[in-house]
Amino acid sequence: MRGSLRTPALAGVALTLAAATVLVASTSASADPPPSPADAAAVARAEQAIERHRDAIRGAGQDDYKVQTVRVDADGTSHVRYHRTYRGLRVRGGDFVVHLRPDGAFADASVGLTEALTLGTSPKVSAATAAGKAKSAFTGKITEVGDPELFVDASSGQGRLAWETVVSGWAADGQTPSRLHVIVDAGSGEVTDSYDEIRSAVEGATTATASTSSALVDGTGNSIYSGTVTISTTQSGSSYSMVDPDRGNGRTCDMNNRTSGTCSTFTDPDNTWGTGSNGNRQSAGVDAHHGAAKTFDYFKNVHGRNGIFGNGSGVPSRVHYGSNYVNAFWDGSQMTYGDGSGNSRPLVAIDVAGHEMSHGVTENTAGLVYSGESGGLNEATSDIFGNMVEFYAGSGADPGDYQVGEKIDIRGNGTPLRYMYDPALDGSSHSCWSTRTASVDVHYSSGVGNHFFFDLAEGTGATPYGTSPVCGSAPAVTGIGREKAEKIWFRALDAYFTSSTRYVNSGNPANTARAYTLRAATDLYGSCSTEYRTVQAAWTAVNVAGSDAPCSSGNDFSVSVSPTSASTAPGGSVSTTVSTQVTGGSAQTVALSAAGLPSGATASFDPSSVQAGGTARLTVATTASTPAGTYPVTVTGTGATATRTATFTLTVNGPGGGACQGFETTKTGTLSSGASQYQPDGGSFQTTVSGTHRACLDGPNGTDFDLYLQKRGTFGWSTVARSTSTGPDESLTYNGTAGTYRYRVHSYSGSGDYTLGYDAP
Repeated sequence: MRGSLRTPALAGVALTLAAATVLVASTSASADPPPSPADAAAVARAEQAIERHRDAIRGAGQDDYKVQTVRVDADGTSHVRYHRTYRGLRVRGGDFVVHLRPDGAFADASVGLTEALTLGTSPKVSAATAAGKAKSAFTGKITEVGDPELFVDASSGQGRLAWETVVSGWAADGQTPSRLHVIVDAGSGEVTDSYDEIRSAVEGATTATASTSSALVDGTGNSIYSGTVTISTTQSGSSYSMVDPDRGNGRTCDMNNRTSGTCSTFTDPDNTWGTGSNGNRQSAGVDAHHGAAKTFDYFKNVHGRNGIFGNGSGVPSRVHYGSNYVNAFWDGSQMTYGDGSGNSRPLVAIDVAGHEMSHGVTENTAGLVYSGESGGLNEATSDIFGNMVEFYAGSGADPGDYQVGEKIDIRGNGTPLRYMYDPALDGSSHSCWSTRTASVDVHYSSGVGNHFFFDLAEGTGATPYGTSPVCGSAPAVTGIGREKAEKIWFRALDAYFTSSTRYVNSGNPANTARAYTLRAATDLYGSCSTEYRTVQAAWTAVNVAGSDAPCSSGNDFSVSVSPTSASTAPGGSVSTTVSTQVTGGSAQTVALSAAGLPSGATASFDPSSVQAGGTARLTVATTASTPAGTYPVTVTGTGATATRTATFTLTVNGPGGGACQGFETTKTGTLSSGASQYQPDGGSFQTTVSGTHRACLDGPNGTDFDLYLQKRGTFGWSTVARSTSTGPDESLTYNGTAGTYRYRVHSYSGSGDYTLGYDAP
């Protein structure tokens, strides 16, 4: 078994207000970080679990496995995602996720296969025949036919030998690039599936690195769709460029209405961009730059994902592509936007940007196959997150609305591409699941997932956004709000979905979106919580049934904690609010207790018992002898008819400063979550010569602290270097000129003491 930890290459996908499977490697502005000790430990335990529980992953003796991603939750639960090969052949749909409990014990696995692979690997159909069939399937101008790859297609749950050929060229419109993947059964010669890597808004790269002599500054952008916005740009001398060092050096450039050749990065002399009119070429660039930034921020600030690819690298955006090009697409590494009919309506609205770039998130997490119901879920994921980005941006000019592409007017009649509250309004999408859903275009099968999400967030019936009907005689649904709904969907995608997850799967009912979103709701809010029950009801409302056991109709309750984690030095204490909620029947008395505390720590509740629906304050106090570490504390509520639990993660910090020794200057401080401090001591320092700045930040365990070096210029302070990994410790190096500098230490999440060490020229 190949069990060594590997951070995957960033795959390239092609999309369309929709998604795709990615097979082309892309490059990024920064190298992937080395695995953390927690990740390495999770992989080691997952490998042991695979050896002992091969039946759970449908393992065969001729399988090999390679790590794709590792996710370790705050409570120590871990999820290790694997790719599978069989006799050396790639297995499409063979991926799986090993789920481990906080103590490292095997919990279970998400897997798409219904049985272990046993097929032969000698094709009856030749590679040349497969290539010929692929060539015949292409409509447009062919520039290249790739060598067919022999692989195992297990996207249906069972494996069969197949050829996959990539045919590259230009679509029938002559402007959209096409990389069509055609799958041919290696036994019968039948074309069984095909999908295009390039998915555009209408159906049917290397990231630049900023010079160390440049500085991040905020510019004013006058956009076409979002009004006046602030955009992050780079200053070099007296010129500004549309490059965003704050988000992995994502840049925005002008294709000058060509489909190939150099894309010229936008520059400006005064850092005020566009006029809000399409007559100014910068205006569309402002929308694209703003959309890329807000999408990056949404995934980082709401879901803790460091950008689209998870490694902090930015997304290039190409605008003014082609002539009269009524489309936009994502190719796995960059966004491309046409100017619309008559070059007068650029497709740069923020929900389009969020939709397309969310395909990159899907591809680098679950990798949902871009066909059948899995493809519909892929599309729905991008519609969901594209809309959530629109809500997150909070623009009065383009507010969130649960519609897709309402601003770009592709149809020319003022209607959007899709409606999430009632997908059938577009005339093609499925609002309710049926046996036909798997056979329609993925943009239309996405309607089932879109409708579910809307009902989960906003409920059925009349809403401020539109009227959402239930399917058949399903009961009405009361929504739980966008904030909870988006977290449930993202966790299901990131931790549980496989590439072959569907709406309904009679052969493998565990590998369904209903089952996985229920698991996500359980993780976040508790089994049979209001949120869990609403997930059940929202799927039922779109005609997706499941094998999940119904929640008790008797007296029941849920337990949750907020915040879910906190840190302290030995001898300190932390507190959290324990909330209970009636989820069935009548309220009952709930006695509270805690377990899993480290030595020397005690827990107290005020009050020690509540009526279901009430809250209590949990305080965990440590002593000077409490060992450093992270501890999942189980909070238990015991009632007359049920016992429910929640997890509070306690981090006891070790002595600070150990990682930042030997610097000329050392400063310490204490931050609460979301706060910042400037060093040295709230002031600044001066250098009289050019040279190298070096800095090291040692933050408390279990937090995410970031470090910024700022320089004062004519127009105030600007950030010239940064280190913003997802952990507590940071380091940076910057070659700068003489001037006045300061460091900004920021807590992205968590609180505690830090040590900053730095050298100046």
